[in-house]
Parts: sequence; C-alpha cells; structure tokens
Amino acid sequence: MTKLGIYLAQRSVNKAEIGRRTGLGRQRIGELCNNESTRLSIEELYKIALAINVDPGEMLKEICKGITLDI
Repeated sequence: MTKLGIYLAQRSVNKAEIGRRTGLGRQRIGELCNNESTRLSIEELYKIALAINVDPGEMLKEICKGITLDI
C-alpha cells in the first residue's frame, strides 16, 4: 500500500466517491493507493484533498513525511 493508500485508509475514505468527485477513474485511484511505482501528480493530490475536505498542504506534508534532501 502506498502512503496515499494508508492516508486514505486511516480516514476511512470511500475511494469510489473520490473517483466520482475528482473525475479520476477507479483503476487510477487503485493504482495510486496500491502500487508504489505509480506517481501521484500534484493535480491529483489537490483534487483528492478537495474531495475529502482536507487542506492540500497538510495532506502533502503527511504523505511526504520522512522525505529529506540528499545533501
């Protein structure tokens, strides 16, 4: 499960409803939630955040937690 998948599962979000609200297909939502090699676009993240009524910036911080610069 991806970080997005975990994030949505913790909030008991209905993925079918996200698909309807965002216009993203059921298959795409499934890929974003389950396939680590699938890349989440910023536009998709923004739409999903709006669909579940959370601040996109807070959602981004949670999903990207632990990412650091390689300095």
